[in-house]
Amino acid sequence: MNYKLVKSLALAALVAALSPVALAQNIAIVNGKAVPKARMEALSQQVAHSGRQITPELEKQIKDEVITREIFMQEAQKKGLAATESYRAQMELARQAILIRELFANYQTTNAVTDDEIKAEYDKFVAANAGKEYRASHILVETEAQATDVLSQLKKGGKFEDIAKKLSKDPGSGAKGGDLDWAPASNYVPEFAQALIALEKGKLSEAPVKSQFGFHIIRLDDVREAQLPKLEDVKPQVKQQLEQQKLAKYQQDLRSKARIE
Repeated sequence: MNYKLVKSLALAALVAALSPVALAQNIAIVNGKAVPKARMEALSQQVAHSGRQITPELEKQIKDEVITREIFMQEAQKKGLAATESYRAQMELARQAILIRELFANYQTTNAVTDDEIKAEYDKFVAANAGKEYRASHILVETEAQATDVLSQLKKGGKFEDIAKKLSKDPGSGAKGGDLDWAPASNYVPEFAQALIALEKGKLSEAPVKSQFGFHIIRLDDVREAQLPKLEDVKPQVKQQLEQQKLAKYQQDLRSKARIE
């Protein structure tokens, strides 16, 4: 057999053997230029990180998007837009954003929040919020004379809820008959909180309570120990909060160490 023919056949066989590999690495050939599969995989990861499930239909859309981008990119390059100052400036900003995002992702990976840290943060929350919660209702009016009149109506048998709906200038609770729902006393302004704590369950404040909002007639409907969520119910939120705190501290530390002239 002719040596050149043997060589040609061998080369053809090698190319044929490599073709499936080359095709596996690319999703398409656009105007003679290969579009690598890695681009599609990168875009798929971005979509997945946004919370969307990569279905076969969505995968097809992503492939079409990558191919379309290649078409547009080739046209932009043909027009010389990659050499413009505007393009270079935007590329630099994009490069910075990507590097910074990678820096922060790397920090969070190497400084992951531990279960012990989550437990410690939860314990701090429990310590700060433990105690009593109060189910209170109030009627808020502008003047002491109005408050005194409301108190008089209540003592004569007037229905608290009806008077609250009619006269209270607190639109949130007034529409609900004065109901403030369950809350710790610390949620309220000091004057209101002090009067609330001093009340017996089911009793009205004996005199109008003045605050920065006006004059209150307060009724204590019920008292209970604070109902706090269990650790397992709030663990994801606590973890996210700690991650944000750690990252913010890391960013601040970098700024404080930098020499800025």
